[in-house]
Amino acid sequence: MARLAGTSTAVVSYVINNGPRPVAPATRERVLAAIKELGYRPDRVAQAMASRRTDLIGLIVPDARQPFFAEMAHAVEQAASERGKMVLVGNSDYIGEREVHYLRAFLGMRVSGLILVSHALNDNAAAEIDAWDARVVLLHERPEAIDDVAVVLDDVNGAKTAVEHLLGHGYPYVACMGGTADTPSVGDPVSDHVEGWRQAMQEAGLPTEGRLFEAPYNRYDAYKVGLEILAGPQRPPAIFCSTDDQAIGLLRAARELRIDVPGELGVIGFDDIKEAALADPPMTTIASDRSAMARAAVDLVLDDGLRVAGSRRERVKVFPSRLVVRRSCGCG
Repeated sequence: MARLAGTSTAVVSYVINNGPRPVAPATRERVLAAIKELGYRPDRVAQAMASRRTDLIGLIVPDARQPFFAEMAHAVEQAASERGKMVLVGNSDYIGEREVHYLRAFLGMRVSGLILVSHALNDNAAAEIDAWDARVVLLHERPEAIDDVAVVLDDVNGAKTAVEHLLGHGYPYVACMGGTADTPSVGDPVSDHVEGWRQAMQEAGLPTEGRLFEAPYNRYDAYKVGLEILAGPQRPPAIFCSTDDQAIGLLRAARELRIDVPGELGVIGFDDIKEAALADPPMTTIASDRSAMARAAVDLVLDDGLRVAGSRRERVKVFPSRLVVRRSCGCG
């Protein structure tokens, strides 16, 4: 191929691998013409063996069936494609052992890096990451067990903004639909959402005792919890939900009990999944720039400058959140 293109094998390699050195446009065109004439296809396995890295990025999420994680995974795939990489996705199902299973499997495949949306990362998994000397970027969540490069949202202030907005409508207080008993108290977005709710309530001089309700993250189980909350003797006037899925389940429970939203109940979610705008009524929520967060995570996991003097440099990118106003809170 090099002989046909009239250049060296090194230059052919630079064209095929898009670097590491630039190639003059005319020379690149000759190499591409030779590739086409010879019908050459790169041997990705051989390239991976030589470089000890593949064109793959591993992505581990808790549950891709949930719209938020599905949208995040899609954003990561788009960002990776822009960098010439493909994405392998594993679902941990909120189970620590399964998370470690995918962690080992993906690292064993010599992925270029790993993006981890972790819910239950433990010390064993953190040790596994160190043993492989892998590039790992935490996305969305930052578990206490590992202090590493992360791309996260300003969840506390986002939740605080949501609760303050509800209180601004004149609701006497705002209850909170938080996580479950298994939700980590540190580094988990839902825990941060609960903390933001607490701060907003306390700054308004309102008690929080008895106003925090445990609920699973998905809409189906949140619907059942919502029925119990709304049918109880002390129905809250407004509820801040830690996820949009929870809020959608709560809205379904309110419809079933013939409770008018927002006339009798104000509701705000968190995540701004696409279905939030299609809810009945359209749901006020807290949004994030998922595309920008995914691109930042991919850039970090592929960044050769991530390492300094053989150790990992702490680098946390915090993205702002913003309120998306619709009708479920009482606006409009």
